[in-house]
Amino acid sequence: MAAQDPVTKRKRISKKNKSAWRKTDIQDVEQFLEDQRQEERIGTFTDKQNEDLFVVDASPLKTAPSQLTIKQKRKLNALKPMRTHQALENTSKVQDPIAKRNHVRQKKNGRNIELEVCSPTKARHRQANKDRGLYYEKLDKKLAERHSGKKAPTIDKDIWEEVDFRDKIPGLKDEKGWISRDLAVHVAGNIGRKVVKTHASLRHKTTKAKKFEAPHPGMSYNPSLEAHQSLIEQVVDREESIIKKEQHLKRVTTTMFSKVTPEERDRRRLKEMSEGIKEEGEPESEEEADLKPTDNNYSTVNAPVENKKKSKQARNKELKQKELQRLHEAKKALKKQTADLIRIKSIRAEVKEEAEELNELKKRRKAAAERKKFETKRLGRHKFEEPDLDVNMPEDLAGNLRNVKTESNLLTDRFKLLQKRNMLPTTVAVTRKRSKVKRFPRSTHKEAGVSFQDLRDRRKAAAAAAKANNDTIKI
Repeated sequence: MAAQDPVTKRKRISKKNKSAWRKTDIQDVEQFLEDQRQEERIGTFTDKQNEDLFVVDASPLKTAPSQLTIKQKRKLNALKPMRTHQALENTSKVQDPIAKRNHVRQKKNGRNIELEVCSPTKARHRQANKDRGLYYEKLDKKLAERHSGKKAPTIDKDIWEEVDFRDKIPGLKDEKGWISRDLAVHVAGNIGRKVVKTHASLRHKTTKAKKFEAPHPGMSYNPSLEAHQSLIEQVVDREESIIKKEQHLKRVTTTMFSKVTPEERDRRRLKEMSEGIKEEGEPESEEEADLKPTDNNYSTVNAPVENKKKSKQARNKELKQKELQRLHEAKKALKKQTADLIRIKSIRAEVKEEAEELNELKKRRKAAAERKKFETKRLGRHKFEEPDLDVNMPEDLAGNLRNVKTESNLLTDRFKLLQKRNMLPTTVAVTRKRSKVKRFPRSTHKEAGVSFQDLRDRRKAAAAAAKANNDTIKI
């Protein structure tokens, strides 16, 4: 018999179903396709040059590499592309399968100013280039005159001066006031001299507080005796006003109520809560006896209403009394008028005095409104309060800055001043309490075979044993 072929025979498999195709060996086809794709990416040996395939060994000819400084290394690294962009570079040599691809350029939105300037196609573009050329000619002429030794123009105008625009445009400001400011702004905009209308709040101050307030001379590290005494007097007056206010609040809240013992308090509360409840053995009052229904007669709580009509004689008397009352009132009013005519001078004096009081009240209210306009506003929940004055007592004073005792903070002063000038809302320091955390042992940290029920049973048994032991000792 002939020798068997060393190459293994391929198994003949039925390919009737789709699952049978997975048993087919296609390793050689996959390897061929992978080699072909690799050649497309990096190219074949026939396409590459000798310099790409071979390297000339010139190691003996090389000189010792020079040591580069850190600055030179940074310059070399700056010329290299960034590593983060290496993933975006296309290293594949696979050609585009569609050779004649139609590359569509995206149309930019808006105007192309560069194209309009370089190659103008419309009349307005050419006019704009002409105007731009004239502007640059004037600018070059001004620069040449400035550098030629000519003095710079003097500016004698106050930039902070408030000037009414109606003074510069004739006809917009009349003495009688027929042209309003709004109409003047409208006309100025139509004649090419537009005025920006600002809010009215920009033209008046909301506070009289200064941007920087100089400290009191008594706060110096080496103050004079008069300045230091004046500062101490201010601090004392302020503390006395605070103590007086606290005493007033205590007097009208705490001390105005009488103090009682706990027993008296409980007795009063019991009496108040049991008001109206009848105690045992207490006799009934007459009203309760009358309201209590009897077994024989039925009676209602309210008495029956009787329809009592007035007689004709009673109605006539009532009308006569009303007429007499009306005549009496008229006679009284006439008498009062006669008396007022006699004392007309005193009435005029009373009216004048009342008018003066009313005018005085209006003045006080107007002054209070004007004063309130410049006070510190309440921008938040809390009202602004003046900070305490920083003062050093006589024993803490020092003649030099080395031994001086610091009493103020520059950052705090600036912060308080911003609040006083209505630039920041008044705030207070808030301390939040930490929430109570309920802690319990994890199930992995408990004793093996011990549950909460077992622990509770143990505690109950220990308590019962201790109680029984105490009982035996007493016996």
